[in-house]
Amino acid sequence: MGYDASGKLHAIGDTVQVSEKFTKREFVLVLADNPKYPQLVQFQLTGDRCSQLDGFQVGEEVRLEFSLRGREWKSP
Repeated sequence: MGYDASGKLHAIGDTVQVSEKFTKREFVLVLADNPKYPQLVQFQLTGDRCSQLDGFQVGEEVRLEFSLRGREWKSP
């Protein structure tokens, strides 16, 4: 199931090499749905998708489509 969001780029991180086969790049979006109470949401790109942010600047308006992933939290 896909979701979408629109807003302004607040921050763009560098690509980080986590392991030999895994890279990630994080960025923060200020959501445009409620200007009175802006929400900053962090997103993450992985693998070959990290380069998709190369053409963007902080402050640009963007629209993105994303998927949510997670797993059940278990207390140690």
